[in-house]
Amino acid sequence: MNDSIAPGAREFHTTRWSVVLAAQYGGDASRAHRAMSELCRDYWYPLYAFVRRRGHAPHDAQDLTQAFFATMMETKATAADPKRGRFRSYLLGALKHFLANDFHRANAQKRGGGQQLVEWDALEPEARYALEPEAQTDADALYDRRWALDVLDRAMKRLRAEFAAKRDEATFEALKGTLTGEEVPREELANRLGMTEGALKVAVHRLRQRYREVLRAEIAETVNSPDEIEDEMRHLVAVLRAG
Repeated sequence: MNDSIAPGAREFHTTRWSVVLAAQYGGDASRAHRAMSELCRDYWYPLYAFVRRRGHAPHDAQDLTQAFFATMMETKATAADPKRGRFRSYLLGALKHFLANDFHRANAQKRGGGQQLVEWDALEPEARYALEPEAQTDADALYDRRWALDVLDRAMKRLRAEFAAKRDEATFEALKGTLTGEEVPREELANRLGMTEGALKVAVHRLRQRYREVLRAEIAETVNSPDEIEDEMRHLVAVLRAG
């Protein structure tokens, strides 16, 4: 697991967003560029959904999102403002600034410079966008919702990979409903796994505990200080409850 799971300051400094911010003060620019590329890869869909909800057609939204990422890479990840703190907030603010600039809008395709930073055909962005609730018309709220859901999805994938590494994917598949609210009756689940109900209770507790750790690790990658992890956790919960 990533060291950022632990709340201590020493571990926190290894996170991707910390690497990006450190580049402004003489840090490794090449490493910061890679870190920013990884963060943008994780955030492509919340940004695309935001652009679409702002009224841009699918093709235009793809061009604009692609061009925005190209611009981010051109800065070599050294233009981030530490005062903005969370990467989530910084990225949305930067996108809004980008969209407000007529030059960027008019030259979206040119600014991409031929770089395919997002493989649209493979990702099928419109298939995902078609599933978004039409009643949620606020682009900022949609961005936050997609941010929260994508964080949960990445945490779940990391957890599944841990079980796969132990060749225990069947247990994960049986227990994952206890994390998503789609849990089957405990007696049935215990029988399926060949466990006593007591052993199952312990397994579920450990899984939930590990899930929280992995979720914190995902969030830690995108904030500027250990204290902000809890703030982001609370924000994530609030966004999900808002639906």
